[in-house]
Amino acid sequence: MVLCGADRIAEFAHFFTGRVALLTSPTGRTRDNRSTIEVLKNHCDLILLLAPEHGVRGDKPAGALFSDELDEESRLPVRSLYTKDSKRLSRETLEKFDTLVYDIADVGCRYYTFISTLRYCMEDCAAAGKRLVVLDRPNPLGDRVEGGLLREDCASFVGSYPLPVCYGLTCGELARMMNGELGCGCDLHIVPCGGLTRQMTFRDWNHYWVMPSLNIPRYETALLYPGTCLFEGTNLSEGRGTADPFAIIGAPYVRSEELARAFNDLDCPGVIATPVYFTPTTSKHQGTLCGGIHLHITDEAGLEPVAMGVKLVDLLRRMYPEDFRLLPPFRKGGKHFLSLLAGHRDFENHDWDAEAILSRYAQEAEAFRARKEPYEIYSKEN
Repeated sequence: MVLCGADRIAEFAHFFTGRVALLTSPTGRTRDNRSTIEVLKNHCDLILLLAPEHGVRGDKPAGALFSDELDEESRLPVRSLYTKDSKRLSRETLEKFDTLVYDIADVGCRYYTFISTLRYCMEDCAAAGKRLVVLDRPNPLGDRVEGGLLREDCASFVGSYPLPVCYGLTCGELARMMNGELGCGCDLHIVPCGGLTRQMTFRDWNHYWVMPSLNIPRYETALLYPGTCLFEGTNLSEGRGTADPFAIIGAPYVRSEELARAFNDLDCPGVIATPVYFTPTTSKHQGTLCGGIHLHITDEAGLEPVAMGVKLVDLLRRMYPEDFRLLPPFRKGGKHFLSLLAGHRDFENHDWDAEAILSRYAQEAEAFRARKEPYEIYSKEN
């Protein structure tokens, strides 16, 4: 049985000193299904909640900016860390607490903004002399490392640290790595998971899946997401507004049967595609009939989601050269969103080569394995 840091709050009660703030989301729950907010209120002086993207209760849409509010359930004030003006801790907020607790489950993928929030909070706490306690949670993808490193010129909130797309660390281990490599000097404490080994994935936890956000409804979605999230930077739907986001990919100009046959002829282990027609209820192509493919995982151990995503982007640009497009930058002078996701600008070149990119990814991922080892908390075996 795997325990999360939130299940061990009483055991590590000495960490939660002074006035306590909690940065959390709907995934902040114990094994017996209690909110971390409720548990901390019984063990310390919890006075403030901090909200990442999607909000403390998960009631904010993806990418939606929001202001401070009152949490009706706990009656605690909530400070937003996802506003138009800033995604960092303000001086006023830092003055309100002595200890910041972080308890959020992510998906083990660099694109997910929770880990950028973790970095910013660590830097801000270090500068203000505040303690940061991470209630560790397992990485649902286990020790999977895949994809190329983020390049500095493509750093953004969807990629704020030089990690591969799949980085094979828990949030506690990642905090240790960032604190060490950045030289923050943060007063960092980790409440470790119990019973966890490096090779474990969500399948081994003996736990139910709590959605980190509404568009990651299943563990299988999290497995595909490192590859299919790349389509957020193109004019294809990544399946938002369908029954299976990030498993359904398509656009009005796609011929479903043709694309399914072509994808299944690619060398993409662990996944097959079936044709699908769909009309998104939100996001890109809302209300418009699209053709596309529905991806099905046949072997999750053999699946290489990042490589699959690159190959599928390459396939679509070759099959539909008159229609396939990268989305333009959000602001004048900015970078294409696909470049921010990928962590490099190769996809902006008309003659980019998929095999060359994937070869570089493999080398960078292998080097990262050695780089992360000093920061690992959990062994490969019990």
